[in-house]
Amino acid sequence: MSQKVAVLGTGKIGEALLSGMLRGGWPAADLLVTARRADRAEELRARYGVTPVTNAEAAKTADTLILTVKPQDMGALLDELAPHVPADRLVISGAAGITTASLEERLAAGVPVVRVMTNTPALVDEAMSVISAGSHATADHLAHAEEIFGSVGKTLRVPESQQDACTALSGSGPAYFFYLVEAMTDAGILLGLPRDKAHDLIVQSAIGAATMLRDSGEHPVKLRENVTSPAGTTISAIRELENHGVRAALIAALEAARDRSRELAAGTKD
Repeated sequence: MSQKVAVLGTGKIGEALLSGMLRGGWPAADLLVTARRADRAEELRARYGVTPVTNAEAAKTADTLILTVKPQDMGALLDELAPHVPADRLVISGAAGITTASLEERLAAGVPVVRVMTNTPALVDEAMSVISAGSHATADHLAHAEEIFGSVGKTLRVPESQQDACTALSGSGPAYFFYLVEAMTDAGILLGLPRDKAHDLIVQSAIGAATMLRDSGEHPVKLRENVTSPAGTTISAIRELENHGVRAALIAALEAARDRSRELAAGTKD
């Protein structure tokens, strides 16, 4: 907790992480931030009492550097950081598809790198953050990354070979649920409900279902069967979902997200 941590490229996720660390007990004096715009950096200073610095200053001063820029911006950031990052710094990357090996190649020999894929529920302290070690990262480095990202939700260690799959499942996962809620809200309107009432019904049902999944320990099939009476309303709806290939569409969608994560790692932009 006495080490200095710098959040580089502090957008929404970076700010969520920053605020979570402060709530978790990190002193503001030990937290540095960088931002592309000077007014954004000053906004963070005023809101959280942290210190805005340049990327080069962060590399020279902080013990841990958390890179929260988009994958397409990582190359330029590394060009700026590389001359200033000594081998005793911990670098944590939150960019989708960017491997620890590619980061290690751009940094000084021996720099420990940890790869993390988190998601937007970090904004409400319900993130799922998946953590993998690079070739020079130790158990202590992983524990430090878990301490940081544990301030905004749950963490899980996985081999880096599984990171692209995790990006598809949990990194992009919240968007799938928002998409389903949007579609179900439209269905509620079609069935004659006002939008606000349809929204409230669906959101509370989603919260309740997610809590049951988390707390009951039951398989989702079992929980679904508990709602599905013979010849009832639920089985009629599920039949239509199967007839329209919703399960197959979800599998194909996650495969597409996984493949795009791999393309990002390879430097494909289009």
